[in-house]
Amino acid sequence: MSLSENNSPTALGIDFGGTTVKFGIVVGSEVIDSAPAIATDDYTEPAPLIDAIVRVVEDLRQRHPGITAIGAGVPGFVDFRTGTIHNLTNVRGWSNIALRDILHQRINLPVTVENDANCMAYAEWKQGAGKGKDHLVCITMGTGVGGGIITHGHMLRGAASVAGELGQTSIDYQGRKGAYGNLGALEDYIGNNEIAADARDYYATKGMNRSISDCTPAALSASASEGDETAVEIWGNIARKLATTAVNACWLLNPEAIVIGGGVAKAGDLLFEPLKKAINEQLSPAFSDHLEVIPAMFSNDAGIIGAAALALDEA
Repeated sequence: MSLSENNSPTALGIDFGGTTVKFGIVVGSEVIDSAPAIATDDYTEPAPLIDAIVRVVEDLRQRHPGITAIGAGVPGFVDFRTGTIHNLTNVRGWSNIALRDILHQRINLPVTVENDANCMAYAEWKQGAGKGKDHLVCITMGTGVGGGIITHGHMLRGAASVAGELGQTSIDYQGRKGAYGNLGALEDYIGNNEIAADARDYYATKGMNRSISDCTPAALSASASEGDETAVEIWGNIARKLATTAVNACWLLNPEAIVIGGGVAKAGDLLFEPLKKAINEQLSPAFSDHLEVIPAMFSNDAGIIGAAALALDEA
């Protein structure tokens, strides 16, 4: 295995989001270099976007010839065993694309392709808030809600490598109908857009007019910090919804810790204090006495770091 100048293995992590593709050179838990992101909206089909990705990778390899593996994290359903993308969330034209094999043929390096939330979970497990734990549930909250599960010291992937989709688990059997016909899916209540829409409606019930921009998670955090009691109540409601999925995960998996990441987690105690309370109220001490509910260590780079770490381990 090739090593970087400090004798640590070097990998390239690719974070394939719904709007951009980001790149980072990773050594351990640090992103030591990056390249400009690619806007996915500029490409209407996979082939030219893959061409653009390959060009960026080749440029980065010229700067970092010690790269030994490439990991890509993508939003959607991925067959980890074959590196095939079944679909990409919010990206057109991607259906049953064998991205691992295509990149390997073009770049001639070991490549792994994994779901982006699993990459976040892998980063937190290997290098972050969940390091050293054998039983871990990770939830990442942003435009959607994703999850990754570590059990007995291994990533839980399931029969078709698509396990861990905690955002699609139900918090209301008569709830909102999700994209796959599932009722009451968590992400249909605490995705960024749903939080903003529901918060605006909640303000309206109290006779207060708020715009969507006033009700984003960041705006709600600022309002709550300034003494807005309604914003504090809204964070309590978000926490209780998230707790429903977290509690179900605890009863099913008995984890040592639940790690919460993504933009919504930046609310800090506004989210975590009512979340911990709601979780503990719904568990037996056998499940809760040892349980930690903690924020993720990595922020925007979690997907890149996790994809790179996974690629190195697989290579």
